[in-house]
Amino acid sequence: MEADKRRAKFHYGWVVLAVTFVTLLVSAGIRSMPSLFMLPFEKDFGWSRGGISSVVSIGIFLYGLAGPFSAAVLLKFGIRRVTVASLGTLAAGLTATPWMQALWQFEILWGVVSGLATGMMANVLGVTVANQWFVKRKGLVVGVLTASAATGQLLFLPMLAGITVQSGWRTSVYTAVAVIVALMVLVAVFMRNHPYEIGAAPYGSEEKTKPAAFQGDIFAAPLLALGEGLKNKTFWLLAGTFFFCGFSTNGLIGTHLIPACGDYGIMEVTAASLLAFMGIFDLFGTTFSGWLSDRFDSRWLLFWYYGLRGLSLLYLPYALGSGPLNLIVFSVFYGLDWIATVPPTVKLATQEFGKEKSGMIFGWVVVAHQIGASVAAYSAGAMRQWLGSYTVPFMAAGIVCLFASLMAIRISKTGAALRRAEA
Repeated sequence: MEADKRRAKFHYGWVVLAVTFVTLLVSAGIRSMPSLFMLPFEKDFGWSRGGISSVVSIGIFLYGLAGPFSAAVLLKFGIRRVTVASLGTLAAGLTATPWMQALWQFEILWGVVSGLATGMMANVLGVTVANQWFVKRKGLVVGVLTASAATGQLLFLPMLAGITVQSGWRTSVYTAVAVIVALMVLVAVFMRNHPYEIGAAPYGSEEKTKPAAFQGDIFAAPLLALGEGLKNKTFWLLAGTFFFCGFSTNGLIGTHLIPACGDYGIMEVTAASLLAFMGIFDLFGTTFSGWLSDRFDSRWLLFWYYGLRGLSLLYLPYALGSGPLNLIVFSVFYGLDWIATVPPTVKLATQEFGKEKSGMIFGWVVVAHQIGASVAAYSAGAMRQWLGSYTVPFMAAGIVCLFASLMAIRISKTGAALRRAEA
């Protein structure tokens, strides 16, 4: 009897959350692999730092561009089917990677195929799962799923860096393919699209409602959402702050910290461990950020997040040249804030545009994030090639983060969707 009660209390949304967490974790780990291969590719193929960075830049941009359309595709075709198809595409692209011989082939496999495939499993997937399966604790759920990106680095980068050093980058690629294939089976067996499929209500609700059929064209609907967003001041502020967010995280640190450490004689495995160390603290920081966004003004959370990140980036050039202790201090300070900006940004987008449109609107905000990341990925590599160091891009990123913190407090305190509901 007690066992039946416990089963009745358990909500399947937590299983969907766990499967989504692992999916985003693996996707993030795969997306971070080019930073490990930058130095080996320079050695094996003779490609320049700028050329390799351009591939990363294209991949980051398409990763973001897929977001708004993935929101529509997920709603139309279902979370499970789209996720399995995306993982299969990613596995196919990785399998072909060891056979490439020219930079243009790297562009196609990692710039286009990997960028679009992982883009279908980006933050928009987490937002869609949260909206479909949860009414209560939604901020916490978004925080947990966002933190999975950092956890992906935590689990994969040091392991893949060790494999790369010991057995070569091709072995690392095949290891990643094996993980993806196992994940495809996990998603196919346990993922569900909506609580209604299993006769349940979303967590925090008693109402078992059949999901509304997706209306409109999967290409036109995101563009219409963008048109609405472009007329809205809050959208511009969210997109602008997220541009600087991408500029200062995966585009810069995620792509260039390992080669920047190499400039100071720090080994790849050690540098990858620094990123993993950041991942540990971001797992806590971003999850805690989700909890905070359920309770406090998200505008002021963003103010502090961007401001503190800016200060940490201004400190980084000093930390690189002054020993391991200062790099550890940077990793802790920066790691707590790596992607803590996502939960409050999602909440502000939902407040302004409503639950139905929030996935596509946030998808376009993520496009701005990835444009910023793309700019940083290429420009930092080019500046390193021209100037011989990463000091200028690191300092520039710190300054724009301080500017983003001021932009955040200009966002409307009460969103349009809430104002309409109160009227």
